[in-house]
Amino acid sequence: SILPLISKSHHPRAIEAATKYFLTQATASALVLFSSMTNAWHTGQWDITQMTHPTSCLILTSAIAMKLGMVPFHFWFPEVLQGSPLITGLLLSTIMKLPPITLLFMTHHSLNPTLLTCMAIMSAALGGWMGLNQTQVRKVLAFSSISHLGWMTIILSFNPKLTLLNFYLYTLMTLSIFLTLNTIKVLKLSTLITSWTKAPSLSAMLLLTLLSLAGLPPLTGFLPKWLIIQELTKQNMAPMATMISLFSLLGLYFYLRLAYCATITLPPHTTNHMKQWHSHKPA
Repeated sequence: SILPLISKSHHPRAIEAATKYFLTQATASALVLFSSMTNAWHTGQWDITQMTHPTSCLILTSAIAMKLGMVPFHFWFPEVLQGSPLITGLLLSTIMKLPPITLLFMTHHSLNPTLLTCMAIMSAALGGWMGLNQTQVRKVLAFSSISHLGWMTIILSFNPKLTLLNFYLYTLMTLSIFLTLNTIKVLKLSTLITSWTKAPSLSAMLLLTLLSLAGLPPLTGFLPKWLIIQELTKQNMAPMATMISLFSLLGLYFYLRLAYCATITLPPHTTNHMKQWHSHKPA
């Protein structure tokens, strides 16, 4: 159902994004069926919530990671988000993550906790590193999504309710960011710089939401991170908690850069010059 929404602009980039999305999701769905079939072959029962065979569990983990866009199956997600309109990007980042998260929630006790933890740490690290040098806002948000998936997955084996809390709050914050960007019609950092003069109140809200997504203490986004670190420490996983917290600092850098661009006040002549440059630059 999301494919027509991705490709509705008929731009080659949008068609490419739709094709990548279709191929990735079709492969992941086939892997889910294959893991179920392998488990049935070895154990004689089809229930995927009671998987016991290690190979089936490994294939299922890979399939769900591919559907979510977790490391090392993350390559499709930034490209698809970049080729989609903002509202479609919002759906891809939030609602389309719900079915795989549900599947992960249902089958988490069958999956290997060490593998999930490794994938989570890699997702948080790569989401932070790759977002640093991006100038396209949609790509920054895609890497932010990958980083948040790391936080959701690391706690899944120990306290699945925290995974869902993190997902709900992430959805709420991403919703407000995408809708704000769609209202002020911003797709890259250079146009974000002029947004304060056009809509100061929206830019201020964008600043707060970005800082909340980064997980700064007085804001909502700090709550799930705090609870996850607390739970990991209780489970004697303090080194993992330290690592994922340090990797989230990388994300804080690009959130601050976006927030700074959203709230910077340029002199009037600079703003006019930039508007002229944007209106005259070649397509």
